[in-house]
Amino acid sequence: MSTVITASNAPAALGPYSHAILAGDMLFTSGQVPLVPETGKLAGESIEVQANQVLSNIESVLAAAGMTFANVVKTTVFLTDLADFAAMNAIYATKFPENPPARSCVQVAKLPAGAKMEMEVIAVK
Repeated sequence: MSTVITASNAPAALGPYSHAILAGDMLFTSGQVPLVPETGKLAGESIEVQANQVLSNIESVLAAAGMTFANVVKTTVFLTDLADFAAMNAIYATKFPENPPARSCVQVAKLPAGAKMEMEVIAVK
């Protein structure tokens, strides 16, 4: 049995998918790009601004499921340029100051809405 999680303060989905699915105690989020929920537009051009927005969006989805970054056990980060890794990593680390989750980070050719970054997480209650 699974439950669809919709976060009212995260950007609307760009396609036929849910913000997240709660399956038992496990939460699987869809990838979040740096769209501002109120406008549906890209947060900004820099990786720093985009990373902050992505993490804010993820935080909203986690909260809608009654979770926080402390519940996250795995993340996957997609970057359009691995040269942005260090800057993204510095911002990412602020949300996981201790015992960070397992993570994969890959470079991709392109992301929705012209984003430089997308992230998805798996969390456990």
